Amino acid sequence: MDIKKVVEKGNFDLHLHTTASDGKYSPSEVVQMAAEKGMNTIAITDHDTTKGIGEAINAGKAFGITVIPGIELSTKYKDKTIDILGYGINETPELSKVLERIREHRENRSEVIIKKFCDLGMVITSADVRKYSKGEVIARPHIAKAVVEKGYAKHTQEVFDLYLGDGKPCSEDKLKLSPLEGITLIQNAGGKAVLAHPRLVHDDHIIAELLKLPVDGIEVWHRKHDKNDVKRYKKMAGQYNKFITGGSDFHSDEHMIGEFGYHII
Repeated sequence: MDIKKVVEKGNFDLHLHTTASDGKYSPSEVVQMAAEKGMNTIAITDHDTTKGIGEAINAGKAFGITVIPGIELSTKYKDKTIDILGYGINETPELSKVLERIREHRENRSEVIIKKFCDLGMVITSADVRKYSKGEVIARPHIAKAVVEKGYAKHTQEVFDLYLGDGKPCSEDKLKLSPLEGITLIQNAGGKAVLAHPRLVHDDHIIAELLKLPVDGIEVWHRKHDKNDVKRYKKMAGQYNKFITGGSDFHSDEHMIGEFGYHII
């Protein structure tokens, strides 16, 4: 799959999450929603898992939409969370082994985070969290929803702002991969590696450093990028000879599939 041609053609969304990680809808439901929005090509990019890809590809055949097998790997660089999107990946023994390590670490991490909330007097349990985790991945949004359900916060963003964000009282690091390790893992699996939502890193000096790595592309369009961000990251993509992509980073009804500023200069 030539990502550059997909972008040139339009009607795409290359950043979608499902219940295989922390999305609200199943892979087949996401594919159907994308088809109803008139998308030609989408990518399923669940966090640190490929479990939803098979279902999504089968649904794509039923709904007449091309589904690119993808992933979003979490990495760490200079104390910043750096997400790396992978497109056109194949399931390899190396990738499977690393993803299993990440899954096991997530399980342990979730228990540590739950204990931190309990230590602060906000009593939640693993069972409370698993009500929101429909796939094998337990992610921070699942924990945040459990905290809200118990009445300890008004909404999930408040949970992240006060407790779960990086450096907050209940935060706990994921298994640490470096960006280069993530890029290499994706490329060794036959995929193309793309730097996700650079604005969310909040440091363009770091973005410039990352673009010196053998990453293939950069996510220029994103629902949290404004027109100045798009213009700036397009320019950086040209400077470092990277192709450009975009996606809604869809997780739930709060987001809109296919709407991520693609037509912004």
